[in-house]
Amino acid sequence: MPVTIEDLERAIRAAFPVSHLVIEDQSSGCGSSYAIFLVSEVFEGKSTLARHRLINQALKQEISQLHAFSQVGL
Repeated sequence: MPVTIEDLERAIRAAFPVSHLVIEDQSSGCGSSYAIFLVSEVFEGKSTLARHRLINQALKQEISQLHAFSQVGL
């Protein structure tokens, strides 16, 4: 079963206090490629690499099922 925007949003909201979240399906609806823009107070003072690691850990299961994944965490 493909990963949905709802799956990603549920996992993100469970892991982070979200100030702003945009999830874009870049795969024309087949659920294999997503871009995520996430703003959370958890990222304050952290490097880009540290932010990406936190997001990757929170979405580990979902990312393993995707063909492509991009992220911006602020």
